[in-house]
Amino acid sequence: MDENRLAGCMKRASEGKALTVGFLGGSITQDSLASKHEYGYAYRTYLWFREKFPRAEISYVNAGIGGTSSLYGVSRVEKEMLIYQPDLVFVDFSVNDGATDFFMETYEGLIRRLLFAPSAPAVVLLCNARYDNGLSAEEKHGMIGDYYGLPRVSIGSTIYQRILSKELAASELSPDGLHPNDRGHALVAGEIIRLLEDVWQRAQKTTPEQSEGVIQEEEHSKENRNLKCGTFRQDPLTTNAYEKALRLTIENTVPKRSGFLVDPREKMGHLDHFKNGWIGKNTGDSISFRVEASCIAVQYRKSVQHPARRAELILDGESDHPVLLDGNFEEDWGDCLYMQSILHHGIKKEHTVTIRILPEDENGKNATIPFYLMSLVIA
Repeated sequence: MDENRLAGCMKRASEGKALTVGFLGGSITQDSLASKHEYGYAYRTYLWFREKFPRAEISYVNAGIGGTSSLYGVSRVEKEMLIYQPDLVFVDFSVNDGATDFFMETYEGLIRRLLFAPSAPAVVLLCNARYDNGLSAEEKHGMIGDYYGLPRVSIGSTIYQRILSKELAASELSPDGLHPNDRGHALVAGEIIRLLEDVWQRAQKTTPEQSEGVIQEEEHSKENRNLKCGTFRQDPLTTNAYEKALRLTIENTVPKRSGFLVDPREKMGHLDHFKNGWIGKNTGDSISFRVEASCIAVQYRKSVQHPARRAELILDGESDHPVLLDGNFEEDWGDCLYMQSILHHGIKKEHTVTIRILPEDENGKNATIPFYLMSLVIA
């Protein structure tokens, strides 16, 4: 495990240097089922930094969004995390990503985007797990972490093992088997802090001559950190098609529209989801994009209000093979920012993507909830 960047962050904080700590993930990172945001694991971890290094100005960036995967994460990391030039980023998508090679690849793209960013942040993997059955993408995510030698906090091998041994009861930590309550968040933060304390203890015993990760005063600039704080593998483990994923929205693309409306409402922060998209209300409304890519995903709203409009997607004019985009969400926790892959490892060329509103819902009822298209993600 390469602790150089992480140890370097804490060394600088101990000297009173400013530190920006970021958290990127899904609903658990956002603070889901904590009674207030300050009781979430992310904020508790941030408080540890403030208390441990009182001389330093510690800034907090939380980019958690419920129900989202690392595919969305890699497409939004620039705008919602890297613009703040973080010194340290905790990443958690292990209960949102599937344990598949596809998500292993999107996750690697995200990790590489962070590791090789201009601010050269330390990256710590948080691998959450379900409390009721232990399911997690940690096996796939861990392969990426091990390949790059990144510090990792495993909830599956700590808290979940305590549940299996009957030391803890899952129902006492999570009302729904997935999202931790206040006590659960405290335990997750505790595992993170255990790692941080261990790294800090080792860093204090290590001289600058013994580790290039503890940087001298004149070498503190962020521009130097990629060279001075740990050497990471340049070649990817996977095909790595998603490292440069780009999210196309009304801000950076102008598709051809017939009936689809542009939503002009101002978007207030990264959690104000269903604004600045495209809206299809009527049967036959269509919207068409031309993009150069080998991988394409479409992001749209799945609504808990039924019946919602459905659409068909036609790739490269192949109308005999339409892809169904169903705006109806079968779960009840809220509207979902659904991401659907429609091209994976295809030919890198210009593709056309046309989305057309279908006449009615699958039961023949008139759909009253409009189809809301949020973005295309291309890579």
